[in-house]
Amino acid sequence: MVNGSLPTNLQIINCLSAQHNSFIHAVIAELYLYGNKYNLKPSTYVRTGHYCVQSRPKNAQEKPPYRRCNSQDSLDELAMDDYWKEIEIIQHSREGEVETQEELQLKVPDEGEQEEAWLTEAGLATLFDESASDPEDSMVLLSTLTRTQAAAVEKRVETLKQTLRKRNRPHHVPDVRDIFKQPTVEGEQVGAPQTSRSTWSSELHKSIRSCLCIRLGRLPSETVLNLEVSFSEQALNSRQLLKGSAAPSEADDKLPSFRFSQDRTGMTKVGDLAPEDMKKVRRLALIEMTALFDTVGIELKTHKALKLKVKESGLFGVPLVTLLEQDQRRLPGTKVPLLLQRLICHIEDEGLDTEGLLRIPGVATRVKVVCQELETKFYEGLFPWESLKQHDAASVMKLFIRELPHPLLTVEYLSAFISVLKLPTKKQQLQALNLLVLLLPESSRDTLKSLVEFFQRVIDHKEQNKMTLNNVAVVMAPNFMFKGFRSKITEQEEFAMATGTANILRLLIRYRNLLWTIPKFIMNQVRKQNAENQRKLNRERAMRKLLKKMAYDREKSDKTEKYSDIAQGFIRVQAPQFLKVSMAVQLTDDLQASDVLTRFLSQDTSLTVRREDVCLYEIGGNIKERCLDEETYMKALLELNPSAEWVIKSIQR
Repeated sequence: MVNGSLPTNLQIINCLSAQHNSFIHAVIAELYLYGNKYNLKPSTYVRTGHYCVQSRPKNAQEKPPYRRCNSQDSLDELAMDDYWKEIEIIQHSREGEVETQEELQLKVPDEGEQEEAWLTEAGLATLFDESASDPEDSMVLLSTLTRTQAAAVEKRVETLKQTLRKRNRPHHVPDVRDIFKQPTVEGEQVGAPQTSRSTWSSELHKSIRSCLCIRLGRLPSETVLNLEVSFSEQALNSRQLLKGSAAPSEADDKLPSFRFSQDRTGMTKVGDLAPEDMKKVRRLALIEMTALFDTVGIELKTHKALKLKVKESGLFGVPLVTLLEQDQRRLPGTKVPLLLQRLICHIEDEGLDTEGLLRIPGVATRVKVVCQELETKFYEGLFPWESLKQHDAASVMKLFIRELPHPLLTVEYLSAFISVLKLPTKKQQLQALNLLVLLLPESSRDTLKSLVEFFQRVIDHKEQNKMTLNNVAVVMAPNFMFKGFRSKITEQEEFAMATGTANILRLLIRYRNLLWTIPKFIMNQVRKQNAENQRKLNRERAMRKLLKKMAYDREKSDKTEKYSDIAQGFIRVQAPQFLKVSMAVQLTDDLQASDVLTRFLSQDTSLTVRREDVCLYEIGGNIKERCLDEETYMKALLELNPSAEWVIKSIQR
């Protein structure tokens, strides 16, 4: 097949298609991706069986043929018809509009600029700018890095050093050997890029071989996610197993059902940590994501958005942060725009069994009127929700998403999200998405989570509304491609971006319960940083305590009592918010955070608080503050953080 001519290969594919549909669709996707190298048009390989993969010209007069496949199991089977139909709806909705807002313009960073930005975002600006703040914190961060993470930092520092040398700039960039005193193991090339595949035929052959191996069950099961070992370290250890293979496209019901390995110290979700620790998590996630892509030989190119004038008030076309500030003045603590929350509630109240929900558009003229009315009446509570039709509400929701001046997945990381699909295994794709979710700004991350949870609730009614995971992903994909972007890319680039965005949305929805989790290895690195910073702080406090003997003795007495309780097999739990001074709880191997909460709520029947509204918090020691997973084993966590205090209070979310 590799050495044969293209028509011969297609004849073979057509002969096999009747019995091997899902496998052939993966082959067709490969043909499309690599066909551009040989100036092949999509129409060259249009049909296999009764499915069609075709590109829709932007300015074509006829509407694309709209077909609904009998089996809606893969993106290839859908043929992206829903995508092109959604594009036509969007274009039609904008007819006659006067563009008043600037389109977002992208800028590719200059040589060296990307490395500077990366090091700054990672909290390592002191490596190229001695005037930057927190030099000691940078050293603490570097001391916690894994082998592959250190290699990622070394690569950026060395590249920046070479760039500055070319420019003859006076900046001092330390030698990488001075940054990391312990060199990597001799003969081991950490993060070395893979050898590029030479020809289109060999690339196709390897992809087909990968598909066959997976279908024949020759690859190991990838259902368990290990969160204790760095993802990039895992990739380095398994790099040879699947070297050069491409990740195939699976049907909805073929996507692996991943689960986490059990962690007795409890899982940590986004929102469980104090802002100070989340800042550390974000820096580590950036370094780890870069290390993961380096390890598998994928180069990431970041973009930055040029400054543009945006609306400073209103509901549509307003930056997400600005909109949330408006909402928080009316309802403190709001993390997802109130308008989006209300639209989702309205769609659900009308019933999720409606066929074609999210796919069938509302009436364009009505949608425009609705948007105008919302702008003037929403905050006053005067908008007539009872008259809003369900499909119109769904169209308003999609318009809200695509009119954001900055995309939800952010300009900076949009290309990284799409590059996730280049990773060779679904496990690595999921790991990379996990890190990217942690990198998103809080406003984007919380809003995205609200959306994917809503999309899943729509999919839960797929027997009635005919909206599968793939249907929803393809229909919503154009709305996640930021405004003005389509006019700046070629047709083939658009097709690649469309399928990529749809597949990323597909993974975000399918694995929504996993992706908003902070891996344990990152939590351990945060704890190490906090422990080192605490040691330095304690040394400073010791000097001050010499001048405050009474305060010192009192604190020492408190610590003595605390460790005495632990020695006797008890932990002391406080609940000052509920006027509970202290509660002694016997420490056993099986004691979980849920048991502590149960005992607390059962002891005071006068409390009106609901169980789901309170949490046991781990405070101090090597963590700032952490809301505990109810399945956390207290004895295991105490061994990890013996200096922590245990406090019950309302969940701060």
